[in-house]
Amino acid sequence: MNIAIFGLGYVGLTAAGCLTHQGHFVLGVDVSAEKVEQLKAGVSPISEPGLGDLLAGAIAEGRLAPVTSAEGRLDECDMAIVCVGTPSAPDGSHDMRYIEEVSRQIAAQIGARRTRPLTVVYRSTIRPGTIEGLIAPIFAAALGPELAGVEIVYNPEFLRESLAVKDFFAPPKIVIGTVDGQPSDNMNRLNQGLDAPVFHTRYREAEFTKFADNTFHAVKVAFANELGRVCQGLGVSARTVHEIFVADTKLNISPYYLRPGGAFGGSCLPKDLRALRHMAAEVGADTHLINSLIDSNDAHKRHLFELCTRGLTPGARVLLLGLAFKADTDDLRESPNVDLARRLLEAGFALSIHDPATDPAKLIGANLTWSTSALPSLASLLVDKTQAERGDFERIIDAAGRRGALDLGATPVVDIHALP
Repeated sequence: MNIAIFGLGYVGLTAAGCLTHQGHFVLGVDVSAEKVEQLKAGVSPISEPGLGDLLAGAIAEGRLAPVTSAEGRLDECDMAIVCVGTPSAPDGSHDMRYIEEVSRQIAAQIGARRTRPLTVVYRSTIRPGTIEGLIAPIFAAALGPELAGVEIVYNPEFLRESLAVKDFFAPPKIVIGTVDGQPSDNMNRLNQGLDAPVFHTRYREAEFTKFADNTFHAVKVAFANELGRVCQGLGVSARTVHEIFVADTKLNISPYYLRPGGAFGGSCLPKDLRALRHMAAEVGADTHLINSLIDSNDAHKRHLFELCTRGLTPGARVLLLGLAFKADTDDLRESPNVDLARRLLEAGFALSIHDPATDPAKLIGANLTWSTSALPSLASLLVDKTQAERGDFERIIDAAGRRGALDLGATPVVDIHALP
């Protein structure tokens, strides 16, 4: 394919070097005349292992044309890839000036002269809604509301500096955002030969992907360093703890506990977090991330309560499916569902609870103490399967995935473990 790349920084240069190596022709566009002249001389403007040879080879073989303007050249291109920066604005948001400027340039250069379809791909990190609220309107102003002849795609990059070339050819995943979430023929051609899971989705989900990834990477670094400070203060080998921790790919380094849904609870997580926080304070480790976890969990409990009661007025009849912190257990200790039940009662809702694993007469020890203090009226709130199915409820809250086992008719259901 003939591809124009706008913005020749780390992302754009890596794409230029790797795409030309795959046999594509690349028109490299950057406002820096100095950078363009360096490339024309076969010299990479940045230091990135393996990239200099790819760029020099592309120049020598005529597969890379560095220019300061694409004026009059887009007609020969099948695709335009936008890799300009989105630096921080003073208020912390992304500065979108470069995205807006390049979008206007591309839209203006297409105009009525366009003789074949053009796929415009954005790789810069942008907030969800940017394509729909900023980029698409720019193209619509120039080409009409149907964007005739133009396909807009969001395709985030997952490149690590110093490993960018390797990551380009072996990405962890490929995310392609389109207006309807359907595949793009040109993107399929572009990614042909790459071995990675491919996700076709709408713009907003694709746009948010990088925020999820980068934030989690930051969380991992901060989490590891906080644990390291605690280990140092307690005379524990952080290296040994790390080796043991990452060896667990079933629970620790895995998809478990990473799906948005209910708050955490149970007999282990809350008490052990409080104990770790106490130990960290004793040794002066300043574990701000770990200290915030309980507060974050409490905030999520409040959010779930608001989600479950949205549109209801006090006195409404509500059925809560599942009370224990996990399905198929009767462990009520620090269960977020017990907390939700208490909040519903305090707010004046007529609450019923169906949990076949919970029998107040069989609760003992700390489990009994916790349930009695949190929900002293538990026995009167529980209903059996028949009562749950025939009850005239205005809202059903599925807190344990039990909806499928009951015939609940058309009553509105909020599944707190399947947030949209």
